[in-house]
Amino acid sequence: MLRQFELVERVRSYDAGVDEAALNSAYVFAMVKHGSQTRDSGDPYFSHPVEVAGILADMKLDSQSIITGLLHDTVEDTNTTLDEISGKFGPQIANLVDGVTKLSRLESQAEEGRRTMGNYAKLFLAMSEDLRVLLVKLADRLHNMRTLHHVRREDKRLRIARETMEIYVPMAERIGMQWLKEELEDLAFSHINEDARNSILERLRFLRPDSNLAKIERHLKRVLKKGGLDARVDGREKKPHAIWRKMQRKNVSFDQLSDIVAFRVVVSRVPDCYAALGVIHGVLPMIPDRFKDYISTPKPNGYRSIHTTVHGPEGKRLEIQIRTREMDEVAEYGVAAHWSYTAGEDRASASDGSQYQWVRQLLDSIDSTSDPEEFIKNTKLQLFQDRVYCFTPMGEIHELPRNATPVDFAYAIHTRIGDTCVGAKINGVSKRLDTILQNGDQVEIMRSRYASPNPLWVRFVVTGRAHSRIRRHIRIKERGEYIRLGRAIIQQTCASLRRVADDDLLEKFSEAFGKRTVDDLLEAVGRGEITSERVRRLLTSKRSPSRKRRRFQSSGKHAVSIDGLTPGMAVHHAECCHPLPGDRIVGIVETGKGVAIHTIDCDSLQEHEDSVEEWLDVSWSPDGAAPEHYVGRIAVDVINQPGALGEITTAIGNQDANITNLKINARTADFFGMLIDLEVHDVHHLTSIIAALRSIAIVMDISRAP
Repeated sequence: MLRQFELVERVRSYDAGVDEAALNSAYVFAMVKHGSQTRDSGDPYFSHPVEVAGILADMKLDSQSIITGLLHDTVEDTNTTLDEISGKFGPQIANLVDGVTKLSRLESQAEEGRRTMGNYAKLFLAMSEDLRVLLVKLADRLHNMRTLHHVRREDKRLRIARETMEIYVPMAERIGMQWLKEELEDLAFSHINEDARNSILERLRFLRPDSNLAKIERHLKRVLKKGGLDARVDGREKKPHAIWRKMQRKNVSFDQLSDIVAFRVVVSRVPDCYAALGVIHGVLPMIPDRFKDYISTPKPNGYRSIHTTVHGPEGKRLEIQIRTREMDEVAEYGVAAHWSYTAGEDRASASDGSQYQWVRQLLDSIDSTSDPEEFIKNTKLQLFQDRVYCFTPMGEIHELPRNATPVDFAYAIHTRIGDTCVGAKINGVSKRLDTILQNGDQVEIMRSRYASPNPLWVRFVVTGRAHSRIRRHIRIKERGEYIRLGRAIIQQTCASLRRVADDDLLEKFSEAFGKRTVDDLLEAVGRGEITSERVRRLLTSKRSPSRKRRRFQSSGKHAVSIDGLTPGMAVHHAECCHPLPGDRIVGIVETGKGVAIHTIDCDSLQEHEDSVEEWLDVSWSPDGAAPEHYVGRIAVDVINQPGALGEITTAIGNQDANITNLKINARTADFFGMLIDLEVHDVHHLTSIIAALRSIAIVMDISRAP
């Protein structure tokens, strides 16, 4: 355990202006507060915050961060209050301790299965205001992982290791702290899959002795020196988890891997990086498609380096990274490498640079999501996946997960751009919105101020930000449509009993059904959770007589209009009969789903004959309403001869209709039968298409199909 004077000396070694009095005071304060508390290892609990402070000092962080590391558990595990810390050490340190404490509480709640979005929100808000909250927490987690083997319960060790792999490893990577990411990853891997890790370590000891590394290092140094470059060359084996992940991703064995070793060439200046690349490629043949220039195009987390893979001595593949000393420091220490130690100078925060936009994007997910489970899912989407890098037409780079689409890209720029997206050009060519983006793509988003998110986008977007925003739009629109439908249902029910559904009556209904607001009541009625029959019984204080399908008659007088309701939300058109405007229709209320619209003669209605409360008198939009496209289905038998299909499609096109699906369901030497789905305006449009097709000589039979 670091002694008091050793910690102060370590900080003074890189920060001559350190506030020694404050550090000493925090050391003693934490030691007294933790008192006789012990850890699972039996060591004094105070050893943990001291080691956390030591890790932060190794990162060369400012004294406020070191003090926060010493105090980070005092509020959580002792009788210390934030007011006490604020009074003794200042409000800024109290805020830092509070931010770390919120995350600690989140972990304890996760263990009990009560993860709350509120705690996530506080964490990300604290991170966005001051990234040192995350740095302290990462140091805290690193020391806990170094001592995890002392925890007796295996299930607890496994839970903590998985949480580290899923949350803290991606966060360390996002802020560019490679050494911290690799150590956390390796420590977690040792608990999650100890046998696999030990097996890989054994193979590494057998196949890659240190002499091989030293031999290749010397060879690269000679090559670079001969080219007139003074460079440092370091070789190291990849970590066990990185090797295991590559084996899993490529589905290969250990013996089939060819780039287990990576070498780093560190030079003084940026021009020397490209000079070193030329020298190496001049001597060692490069492997195509294994070159990346992150100097001219840095990663969003600030990482800069040239990556290349070459055929080295003895024909072995060598992965080589070329960078300057400053780039090397940033690659290892990320945001900590940029930290300022000058007293009073503004500290770096998550909002200072574009490389930390992901923190703000996580905050956007909070605004767009009301369900905690969905928020946690979106948070993981935002953190976990491998990434691609794409550009705006102005050259701004944006980081996205693998399999991201132009819609994900639009939301990564700004939520308003995503909400109003109607199309995209990729590298100057118009593409579908579900096109998978590739590294280096230039993406231009086409917008319309009248557009809104398409519910179908949730099927292909992969970022948490896009997913949560689209789901939010669906929820808001869906609730509005359910409220509108519920109001129409209640009005219809009241009108049939010669009552008026005024505000007073709706308030009484809300009380009777235990709903907080009238809108909550209307939404429940629209969803089918409260049936019109229950409303009727409440009005009449008696059960209405049972009505079966054969007795159902649409009065038309009080029918609920489905004008303006979006198919697929509060109402959906049954695929068993494909109803169209102009058909006589009836609604079947499906609990939690709204209303399914059927034609009055649909065979499926037999299943609902004895459920009078499910039936709803509905009508199409009034005459003059703006036309929409609906799906109509026809069955066509056609003479089997060349050009037959072309005649059919041409006739359909001449009737201003579009084919959405075509299936050949029967075929003989003389004819073949087809089912064709068409976009039509109404039943009259479909009838005119059928008439046009019937006039073609090759058509043997045609009819509307369910």
